[in-house]
Amino acid sequence: MAHDVEQTTFLPEEVFAFEIERTDEPLVARGGLVLPHQMAQALGLPKKIDQELPPPGSGRGLPPSAYVMALLLMLHGGGRALEDLRDLQGEVSLRRLLKMRHLPASCTVGDWLRRMGVDGRGLEGLGRVNGYLAEQVLARKGGAGYTLDVDGTIIESEKAGAQWTYKKVKGYQPVVGFVQESEGEGEEERVRVRGLVIEEEFRDGNVPSGADAVAFLERCRRGMPAGKRLEAVRLDSAWYQAAVFNWSRGWGLRLVVCADQDVAVKEAVRSIGEGEWRPYRGDREIAETVHTMDETEEAFRLVVVRWPKPQPELFDPEPYFYHVLATNGEEQAEEVVEFYNQRGEVENWIKELKDGFGMEWMPCGETYANAVFFRLGVMAYNLFLAMKLLSLPKGWHRHTVGTVRWRLYQIAGRVVWEARRAVLMLATAVEKMLVLLGARRRIRQMAVT
Repeated sequence: MAHDVEQTTFLPEEVFAFEIERTDEPLVARGGLVLPHQMAQALGLPKKIDQELPPPGSGRGLPPSAYVMALLLMLHGGGRALEDLRDLQGEVSLRRLLKMRHLPASCTVGDWLRRMGVDGRGLEGLGRVNGYLAEQVLARKGGAGYTLDVDGTIIESEKAGAQWTYKKVKGYQPVVGFVQESEGEGEEERVRVRGLVIEEEFRDGNVPSGADAVAFLERCRRGMPAGKRLEAVRLDSAWYQAAVFNWSRGWGLRLVVCADQDVAVKEAVRSIGEGEWRPYRGDREIAETVHTMDETEEAFRLVVVRWPKPQPELFDPEPYFYHVLATNGEEQAEEVVEFYNQRGEVENWIKELKDGFGMEWMPCGETYANAVFFRLGVMAYNLFLAMKLLSLPKGWHRHTVGTVRWRLYQIAGRVVWEARRAVLMLATAVEKMLVLLGARRRIRQMAVT
């Protein structure tokens, strides 16, 4: 028969050999957050925000930059919900140091998001600010040629405005266009721009990823600043459309898209003779054929990789699985597959945007207000990319925002006010202090130039 036994845990007194008290000392818990704030200032973001967004309704209202900068800093610090702005409010010494004396309340920010989204003016203005930020990064870093990767993602939500997605969950389905610098000969050691968001569109969950494909791709192309150009585009099967092929041909862009294996594509694959298949990797084989659609202006290639099924399926006598890529390029079939496989990085960039910057959750019931919030999340993501590429040492460029928060943002310190001079004294290792000081020096140089 089981008996209840009272368990007593004995802890050594040394564990509780200190007291906890509140202090009004000018302390900061996240001293490293000065870096993204000063990067935004150096790139002229606050001024651009106030130029592009609708002004406050009265002389006593806060300027748009007060809302945006507060949200950018909250997202960099790890905040997820609008209520997390209260933690930023509690960083009194940090706010004083950054001259952020007046921060909007979380309920006020919610109203502001709705106001910015209801007539589209605020959303459009933020789009121009994001375009400006991307332009600043590309102008200071990177070569001339870039590859565009476009992908959609699902943000699950039970908000009133959320719609059912193809995955049978309610939510939203934004589409994001990332650019990464093309590789050049002899440039392996140079740090290249990777994963910069050049365009995005927040959509209801029931809108297909490939809807209005050409319009979105054209915005991405136009978003490239002077002296920078798109050279190639990689897309998934939702973008396997005749209009996309015609658009890429018109602009002379290399296109590789995962083909939708419809009846016509399957017939084209079956037309490949057994003697045309050659070994590729392991048990895989590769071959190619020419294909066209009713509305394409010229034919294109289908590069096909096949591998045997482990066992035949009852209602499908086909002995192989197929992966089919459509391209207008002239590279070897193996090179086409290798090039398309690099698109796998998009998943990491989407993960960073959603998990790293809190875009896996939307705060409002209205789609238009959430579109504003998502665009702010993209701005925070691009600002982080700018900070890594333009101010931090090369060894930090591959770090996620979660790592940078742990290693750099979350450094405790004390603010000392001496006459008209303020000193932020951080409690950290010498090596980390050198990283901070070096980053700040490079940010200051950017602001001067």
